[in-house]
Amino acid sequence: MVDIVACLQCTCPHLTVTTVRQLSRIILALLAMTGRVTMLGLARWAGQGGSYRTVQRFFYTVIPWGIVFWVFFRHHLFDPQDSYIAAGDECVVTKSGKKTYG
Repeated sequence: MVDIVACLQCTCPHLTVTTVRQLSRIILALLAMTGRVTMLGLARWAGQGGSYRTVQRFFYTVIPWGIVFWVFFRHHLFDPQDSYIAAGDECVVTKSGKKTYG
C-alpha cells in the first residue's frame, strides 16, 4: 500500500504536522473499516496514536478543505494535457424512505 504520510506531504504548507499525522491515522482506519463509520470505530481501528480523544480533536480542527483538495489534486493527479470536470455532493444525512428531506 502506498505510504499515506508520503502522499499527504504536499499538504504540509497548509496543515500543521499534527493535523497531517491525525489525518493519516484516520485515513488508514477508514480503509480498514467495514460497516458503519463512527468516531469510536475510527479510534478502535486507528491503532497506536489514534485514541478517541485524538479523533475528536481532528474533527474539531478547522481545515481549509478546498485548498487541501486542490493542492493534493494538483500535486498527484493534474495533467495539463487533460480536461477535468468537478462535481460535489454535500449531503451527509442518510435518507429515510425514498427521498432526502427538503
